[in-house]
Amino acid sequence: MGGTSNKPNWNIIGFIGIGVLAVFLLVYATLSGRDIFWTGLIFMLFFFFIIYFIGVYAGNKNDTGLQGMMLAGRSIPLWIGMFSMSATWVGGGYINGTAEATYSPGLVWAQAPWAYAISLIIAGIFYARRMRNYEFTTMIDPLEARFGKKIAAVLFLPALAGEIFWSGAILTALGTTFGTILGLDFTTSIIISAIFAIAYTVVGGMWSVAYTDAVQLSIIIVGLFLIVPFAMKHTGGLQENWTQYVSSIGKNGTNYASFFPPLNGWKDPSWGDKYWQWWDLAFLLLFGGIPWQVYFQRVLSSKSASIAMWLSIMAGGVALIVAVPSMLVGIIGYNADWTALGFPKPENAAMVFPYVLRYLTPSFVAAVGLGALAAAVMSSVDASILSAASMSSWNVYRPLFKPKATAKELGKVIQRAILLVGVAATIIALNVKSVSELWVLCSDFVYCMLFPQLTMALFSKSANWYGSVAGIIVAFILRIGGGEPVFNIPHFLPYPMIHEGVVLFPFRTFAMVCSLITIYVVSKLTTKLSPPVPLHNPRKIT
Repeated sequence: MGGTSNKPNWNIIGFIGIGVLAVFLLVYATLSGRDIFWTGLIFMLFFFFIIYFIGVYAGNKNDTGLQGMMLAGRSIPLWIGMFSMSATWVGGGYINGTAEATYSPGLVWAQAPWAYAISLIIAGIFYARRMRNYEFTTMIDPLEARFGKKIAAVLFLPALAGEIFWSGAILTALGTTFGTILGLDFTTSIIISAIFAIAYTVVGGMWSVAYTDAVQLSIIIVGLFLIVPFAMKHTGGLQENWTQYVSSIGKNGTNYASFFPPLNGWKDPSWGDKYWQWWDLAFLLLFGGIPWQVYFQRVLSSKSASIAMWLSIMAGGVALIVAVPSMLVGIIGYNADWTALGFPKPENAAMVFPYVLRYLTPSFVAAVGLGALAAAVMSSVDASILSAASMSSWNVYRPLFKPKATAKELGKVIQRAILLVGVAATIIALNVKSVSELWVLCSDFVYCMLFPQLTMALFSKSANWYGSVAGIIVAFILRIGGGEPVFNIPHFLPYPMIHEGVVLFPFRTFAMVCSLITIYVVSKLTTKLSPPVPLHNPRKIT
């Protein structure tokens, strides 16, 4: 980012802009004629101001140039790193999506909490130490080192798409909740939230993200666990809720009130081919949760390789614990007799969290719970857009367009990229309504295309350019061949287990495994044409 002379201008512009935005929002809420939850709205504006102030303060106090912007000077301690990693994973999609899946179709399909927790542990043990020891700057660096700049630029695309979809899912979760509880319309809610997250990320970079994450995770934990006892008063105690949920959701012969399907699920009429789809999605979340720049940015910002490993392992435990209240909210929403309580039933499964928050808790609890969700959203959105912007600057702009770009120039590129990525994520959020579907899609392409590439780049000494290209082609064709309902793309490959146009065959895992094997085999066959390049750091940040 160069010198610090521009910082005060950013601060003043930011505070003035947010002040104007707050006034506009209050005026809009007053004149719109909507039933506004004023306590919650004022609380949210106060919360946003506090988070922005912390972000600016952290960015100014810890200004170490481009390295500070991207990696916080590689000096994040264990406790800050653990809080930041946990807060990043526990986003709005994580909270709303877990409640949504528990509510419908059932707890067994709420795979993300345990899958992402194990993913963080696996990544910490096998990937974090290796990445930190090489002092890479981004997740794309080892791909560039092994396969070249152009291949790295190609693989940047699914990484970028994943971050944008991830941010879109998170903003969608907050938009539905704001609209339900505060009374604001969906579009306004998403745009306001995005503006705040983008603002302090542009100003402070990684230090701002890390410090605000620590505060936000504290709010998330307090807010989520505060919701449950108040909401549960309408549906009985914990044991009563669980008993009712198990008997009710299994009334059609299904056994969805468990974390895992039966071992012989393919023989169970209530599962059938869905059994294989369950495992496909489970492996997608387990290993598709690893190749993310938003994950490795925290790993690479840590003080040492040992800290990088432990912050990841500890974050996995925290993420699992924080998922418990979201699951309970889904169960409470499922058990609640909304008609008898005099409240409207959730319009769809994606609305269960905001409905429980609005109708089954007192106003002050709803305000705190809303703060918890907003904290979850902000902590994930800021991290995601900074990650995408860092890759754009470091792995695309610098090597392909301006190799001699100064740190100041790259800092400006990152700031502009943050704005562009934030806008793109906002547009996605405004056009896709299902949090759960968008959430899974986030990990989809990085699982099929990036996980094999990153794994082979880090651990296979024989991986080369030809193997990488062949792996990309195989993964892309096999994945797209299964179709994508979110974007209305039909399947065109003759996969088995197709029901009502949806492929239940585990084609995502099939694509990933085939890509992994292809990289290895083709690399071995073309060793003389393209000798493997030893793993190294292509260039260190200065």
